Amino acid sequence: MSRVAAFFRSRWLGGVPLDRLFWRDLVVVGTAINVASSVAALTLLGLKLPLALVLAVHFAPVPYNIFLTFAVWRTAGKSSGAKAALMTLGATLWLILVVVA
Repeated sequence: MSRVAAFFRSRWLGGVPLDRLFWRDLVVVGTAINVASSVAALTLLGLKLPLALVLAVHFAPVPYNIFLTFAVWRTAGKSSGAKAALMTLGATLWLILVVVA
């Protein structure tokens, strides 16, 4: 199995601790990818490239964002308590924020 497939599989199956999945993968790395995508899209827009290309670049991370959010939900579902519930809510709010912004 490739490293990329192992990365996605471990997160989807709950093989990564919830704290690492939420804070590192979703909040830090996910947000950095979204910021980079937005900067690239704004650069392309400034260069007056076709709007379809600009939008494609801007929205390219959305499938990954959805994956991370569902991975947090699945992993949090294996736990109980306020922390898991807050991380589920946080992942949902994060997804809304990065898709809308």
